[in-house]
Amino acid sequence: MKRIGLISDTHDYLDEAVFKHFDKCDEIWHGGDFGSWAVAEQLEKFKPLRGVYGNIDGNDIRSRFPEVLRFTCEEVKVLIIHIGGYPGKYTSLARTEITAFQPQIFISGHSHILKIMYDEKFKCLHINPGAAGKQGWHKVRTLVRFSIDGANIKDCEVIELGKR
Repeated sequence: MKRIGLISDTHDYLDEAVFKHFDKCDEIWHGGDFGSWAVAEQLEKFKPLRGVYGNIDGNDIRSRFPEVLRFTCEEVKVLIIHIGGYPGKYTSLARTEITAFQPQIFISGHSHILKIMYDEKFKCLHINPGAAGKQGWHKVRTLVRFSIDGANIKDCEVIELGKR
């Protein structure tokens, strides 16, 4: 079993509470818009880190993280794209990748809108953890925590970090 801490859109701000909330996680996944190498470095020193670059990220982040990340965690195929949309409103890149890779979890960021919903058409759980940073129009900073046990995705929790 793997416990996952999911974060996105930090925009160069990393709340110290993230370390408390992700303390029992095995890995941290970042949905893009780190904002600076310092944020990625802090997360990477804390736990194993996977992520993608976002539209605001510079060459330092882009040289380390891909635009599209495909991998398997336990028995679950995972796809992460920063600007990916959501069920019924996927970007063309996301739709192409979802069709080809057939993930059980599709993660995106960018919108700053917390969204967890199942896509019946693609048999895929879509998760956007919202925004953990202070930049943007969101009102509350959020994270998501969940577990993958074999082929099962479970124990999904939304964590509010406070007002932007």
